[in-house]
Amino acid sequence: GTHEEVVRMAKKSKIFKGRIAAFFLILVILAVVIGFTTKPIINNIKLGLDLQGGFEVLYNVTTIDGKKPNSETLHEAVAAINRRINALGVSEPQISIENGHQIRVQLAGIKDQAKARELLSTTAHLTFRDYKDRLMMDGTEIIPGSAKVEFDSTTNAPVVALKIKHPEKFAKITKEVLNISPPNNVLVIWLDWHKGLSYQNESTKDHPAYISAPQVHEVLDRKDIMITGLDSVEEAKNLAALLNAGALPVKMKEVYSTSVGAQLGQHAMTKTVTAGVIGIAAVFLFMLLFYRFGGFIANIALIAYIWLVLAVFVGLQAVLTLPGIAALILGVGMAVDANIITLERIKEEIRWGKSVRSAFKAGNHRSFTTIFDSNLTTIIAGAVMFVYGTSSVKGFAVMLIVSILASFLTAVFFARFLTWLWVSSRILDHRPGWFGVRKGDIREL
Repeated sequence: GTHEEVVRMAKKSKIFKGRIAAFFLILVILAVVIGFTTKPIINNIKLGLDLQGGFEVLYNVTTIDGKKPNSETLHEAVAAINRRINALGVSEPQISIENGHQIRVQLAGIKDQAKARELLSTTAHLTFRDYKDRLMMDGTEIIPGSAKVEFDSTTNAPVVALKIKHPEKFAKITKEVLNISPPNNVLVIWLDWHKGLSYQNESTKDHPAYISAPQVHEVLDRKDIMITGLDSVEEAKNLAALLNAGALPVKMKEVYSTSVGAQLGQHAMTKTVTAGVIGIAAVFLFMLLFYRFGGFIANIALIAYIWLVLAVFVGLQAVLTLPGIAALILGVGMAVDANIITLERIKEEIRWGKSVRSAFKAGNHRSFTTIFDSNLTTIIAGAVMFVYGTSSVKGFAVMLIVSILASFLTAVFFARFLTWLWVSSRILDHRPGWFGVRKGDIREL
């Protein structure tokens, strides 16, 4: 009997040491992984314009003839807008189609909003017309991507050099204009000409709506042409960028815009992060005070949750906004809620006189359905917001869904596994106080 008892005690001791060692090994691995990856993760988080400053604009979109655009036309417009934004040097633009006839553009970190507006909404339909506004040639004759800024060898004025597809067609056009009596032998270059504009009216103004109106003195049978009459190098660069990006296949009318200064965005970021840190620290303290060892395990799970959410968010290449941070902190609340439900169930079972192991098993079983249902309903709400919401609401919805899934994994599975290692080692068998239960509150069965 004594021998068997010694063997049994040795087995218990081995199980105890093995599971407690596994617990601390998991903590060490978790600490190393979080320690080495947190900085790269934080550095790779893309911030929205409300956190780093920027510009957002919503356009109503119609076709050139004023009709509602189809899906293909809208996607062509988005592609053209994206090419134009590349000319602005914005690295992470957010362009989305909404309601079947609107395009929303978010440019985080943009400084020159006037230039951005001009580049975004200008149709950039280039036309060459005679003095009677008769169309002679349009931008489809220009080789895509050929526009570049150069300087006139005589005047040193900025010009935009272009390459055209059919020099023989250009020769025919210049010959026709050449036969018109001076001073009307002009080839007027327009950007976005429309009815109501005329060369005769605009030529009398100090700042005409056309780009330039050079006189034709010879037949030009060449592939390379130049647009002159530009006021500045900046104007030449903008024109070249627009022509290289291509004409928009639609008309865009601004219906809403907002801007956030870089300082305001940074201030909002600092305030929000500070509030989040204080809130999470308060949660950690609350869990330790009320749930003792169970709270300690829950706090480990919360740290894993925050790391996991940020890692997944970076992996999705999503953009973090103020609503996104709010969703992250809300997810902390959901994760804590799952732990509290489980720990309260365990405490209740212990008070009814069950052993810690039995209470752990029953408490987990009874709390699972409640946690699952609450998480599922929140995910459904997040999915609805993502499908029907605007850009900032979509950002909140993405972070909320990611947060709920991460909290479910960490609070339900990871925290329970860590607790199980201690419970199954039997070191907690006679320590109900480790779960915040006083011995005087335990009913005798």
